[in-house]
Amino acid sequence: MGELFQQCLGYRVDWHKLLLIGAIMTISGVIFQMLTLTYPLNNGFLSQPETVTPYNSLNGTIQLGEVLKVARVEPVQLIPCCPCQIVPLRLQRYIWSLPPNEALLYAKKEIEHVPLVADDPDLYASLFRNVSVFKRSYKMMELMLKVYIYRDGKRPIFHQPHLKGIYASEGWFMKLIEENRQFVTRDPEKAHLFYLPYSARQLEMALYVPESHNLKPLSLYLRDYVNYIAGKYPFWNRTHGSDHFLVACHDWGPYTVNEHKELSRNTIKALCNADLSEGIFAAGKDISLPETTIRTPRKPLRNVGGGNRVSLRPILAFFAGNMHGRVRPILLKYWSDKDEDMKIYGALPLRVSRKMSYIKHMKSSKFCLCPMGYEVNSPRIVEAIYYECVPVIIADNFVLPFSEVLDWSAFSVVVTEKDIPKLKEILMAIPLRRYLTMQINVKMVQKHFLWNPRPISYDLFHMVLHSVWLSRLNQIHTPQP
Repeated sequence: MGELFQQCLGYRVDWHKLLLIGAIMTISGVIFQMLTLTYPLNNGFLSQPETVTPYNSLNGTIQLGEVLKVARVEPVQLIPCCPCQIVPLRLQRYIWSLPPNEALLYAKKEIEHVPLVADDPDLYASLFRNVSVFKRSYKMMELMLKVYIYRDGKRPIFHQPHLKGIYASEGWFMKLIEENRQFVTRDPEKAHLFYLPYSARQLEMALYVPESHNLKPLSLYLRDYVNYIAGKYPFWNRTHGSDHFLVACHDWGPYTVNEHKELSRNTIKALCNADLSEGIFAAGKDISLPETTIRTPRKPLRNVGGGNRVSLRPILAFFAGNMHGRVRPILLKYWSDKDEDMKIYGALPLRVSRKMSYIKHMKSSKFCLCPMGYEVNSPRIVEAIYYECVPVIIADNFVLPFSEVLDWSAFSVVVTEKDIPKLKEILMAIPLRRYLTMQINVKMVQKHFLWNPRPISYDLFHMVLHSVWLSRLNQIHTPQP
């Protein structure tokens, strides 16, 4: 024993290794606690106070302890968690194990009891109606949403996205959702939503007889497709199509659903032609899809941004375009060649475009006018946002894109058709400070209207998907206690 003690005294301890082993053991213990504790989501899945407290439901008071019992775990003391905002593994598994409708009900309750988001590095609060609710809803979508895409349907009408031109939004969504691995599931029993992968633009190109003015063959074709999948699979008939959605940017998109009552009334329709006066688009259920002009499909972000600062925008308001619909002729009647501050044209004259291109006009204007054409939608709205020009929207009965979450008054001006004669007066009445704020907001909202070749958080692909997700959540009713 004495010899052993003397050997230990003579042994040189490697303190660096000893400290490293201790640090590894400490970190492992912390990670083990994080992964084994189960607690409800709060503020981006972060904790609140350390003790379990009640929160109010729209249908009464529910205890967090009761929620935990539903999850088949006992209530535990909560500890302030790390800023990494990671959902505990055990809670993730519980949520993923829920049947689709129960999972949606769980998400809806979480969104109803959202805490205030004071400052968020990813979102500009001024752009949103309620940034806290949007943030929570978006995170719940990222955590749990699963979409089933029907493989049925022949090309080019199905599964062949049209990626160029003013109707490209429907094609880009189709392309990105069919390539997606996070949200798409091959198991329809796990799906919260079912996507009908057709293109209204491809439907027109394949079936429409030029100059016939007859859209019925298009709607009959889509009717037969829906009847086919309803007969082949049980999913449509379970909800009469209310958990199915389509994305159509062509002006005729709304009219392709007319021959199928359930498709027209129940299905969630993401439409560029979001016109309330037609009786097809249903506010609160259907989605207003932004119309985006894509000139180079390989580089969808080409020429985006780079707008001039306000001091280098000498034009008060600008518009140039073909004389489509009822509004544009009125606009030209009152403002074409009437005022130096108002650069209002039909098709941009060659003498003008030689000196300054269409895009340069937008980048040199304080306000960009976006009057409706044949239909209420216009790609100029998103173009104005791309070139950091405050959009002025002239289209009665138009539901603005993502208006369920975005506050359009923060970065745009809406003018009724009857007020076109007072257009300059309305724009000049906007105080400089408010205009400067709006122009900054236009720049900040830009990222929500971009088609990225590989989707990134909060971009146009995710915003469209979130709007569909939110519409589906609104269908779910919280059971009475």
